[in-house]
Amino acid sequence: QLQLVESGGGLVQPGGSLRLSCAASGFTLDNYAIGWFRQAPGKEREGVSCIRRSGTSINYLDSVKGRFTISRDNAKNAVYLQMNSLNPEDTAIYYCAKANRFCSDDVNGWSSWGQGTQVTVSS
Repeated sequence: QLQLVESGGGLVQPGGSLRLSCAASGFTLDNYAIGWFRQAPGKEREGVSCIRRSGTSINYLDSVKGRFTISRDNAKNAVYLQMNSLNPEDTAIYYCAKANRFCSDDVNGWSSWGQGTQVTVSS
């Protein structure tokens, strides 16, 4: 069974940092592009960042550029999202997923979604 599991979320004060992890079971992550998405209450799920098989990456949201960094550790079969300078607008459930073909901010192009990890930015 192909499965992704997110972890690392939590409550953090504005300006703080978190590192989210996405671990895979049942398949090898380095064969796929892996993406991070988020969904805030009452809003649609949106693409945050994607890392290609080559290791190159793209951030889809202007609001996270310069603050969020996606990386992968193929030896650990994991992908990470380092989030710095967090603000309340970053509050959401964060999901990772496997690209069906290539990096895209269209949620329909992804599968093997994890259950998500809650990130709450509040003082």
